[in-house]
Amino acid sequence: MTNLPKYVLITPARNEAQFIELTIKSVVAQTVRPLKWVIVSDGSTDGTEEIVNKYVADHPWIELVRMPERRERHFAGKVHAFNAGYASVKHLDYDLIGSMDADISFDPDYFSFLLGKLAEDPALGLVGTPFKDKTIYDYRFVSIEHVSGACQLFRRECFEQIGGYVPVKSGGIDHIAVITARMKGWKTRTFTEKVCLHHRNIGSAERGALNAKFRDGTLDYALGGHPVWELFRTAYQMTREPYVIGGLALLAGYVTASMRRLERPISDELVAFRRREQMQRLKKFLSGRTFEQSKLAPSSCQ
Repeated sequence: MTNLPKYVLITPARNEAQFIELTIKSVVAQTVRPLKWVIVSDGSTDGTEEIVNKYVADHPWIELVRMPERRERHFAGKVHAFNAGYASVKHLDYDLIGSMDADISFDPDYFSFLLGKLAEDPALGLVGTPFKDKTIYDYRFVSIEHVSGACQLFRRECFEQIGGYVPVKSGGIDHIAVITARMKGWKTRTFTEKVCLHHRNIGSAERGALNAKFRDGTLDYALGGHPVWELFRTAYQMTREPYVIGGLALLAGYVTASMRRLERPISDELVAFRRREQMQRLKKFLSGRTFEQSKLAPSSCQ
C-alpha cells in the first residue's frame, strides 16, 4: 500500500443531502484514503453542508468549501465548483486527482484498486469503473476507453495537460476531458472488475427519458459526433427502452442541432480526432469483428 500513488479528490455537491452521506461513508472506509478530499457545496440549501460538517470534525483530511447560491442551473456550474476545490489542493504533493459525484457509493478497496492500475501502467492518464443505477452499461458494446463522469481519476500530468474541465453550460464536460486526454496521447480506461453505485438516476433531476434522449443527440452533435456513427447509434437505441421512440428522439436532437448549426464548445482538432476514432471503430465492426472488439458504443460519451 505504501508504494501506491497519492491522490486527492474533489466533489462538487449541489443539494445532495439525500445521498451524500453514502458517498462520505464510502470514502472514509477506504483502505487507502485520499491525501485531501474537498467537497464543494455549490449553493446547497437542503442540509448538504450540515451533513458534511459532521464528518469534517472527525476527519481533518476532508474540507468543505462553500459557494454562493446561484439561480441558474447548468453544467458549467459544476466545473466552477470543481475549480474552487482544485484551488485548495494545487499546492499539495499528490500524483493523482479525482472528480467524484456526491451520490455514489463503492466498496472499501475501490480506490486502492484504481491506484494500483495507474501504478502498473504509466501510459494510463485517466481511469474509472462502470456505474450502476437501474441498469449498467453492457461493456460488450460500450467502449472501455470511456470513463464515466461519476468518478474520474486522472494522473496529475494528464489533468494539467488537458487544461482541466471545460465549463460548458450544455454538458459533456466529462466526455470532453476523456477525448482530450486520448488526443494528447494518454490511455483512458474503464476497469469493469469494480463498480460504483449511482443512487440518483441520470437525468432524473430535471428531465424525462425522451427529453434526455433528445438532449443526448444534441450533445452528440455539439461534441463532434460523426453523422454516420449517429445513424448506427440511433438504430441501437431503438432496441433499448423506450423502444423505437427513444432512438428517434436521439436522432431528432442531433438533426435539430445540425440544422441550427449549433456552436460546438470544442476545437476543430478535437472534432476531427473524435470522428476518426468513431470511424475506426465502425470499420472494425463492419469488417466482421464483434461489438466488443469494435467498441461501437451506444452511449453519447463515446
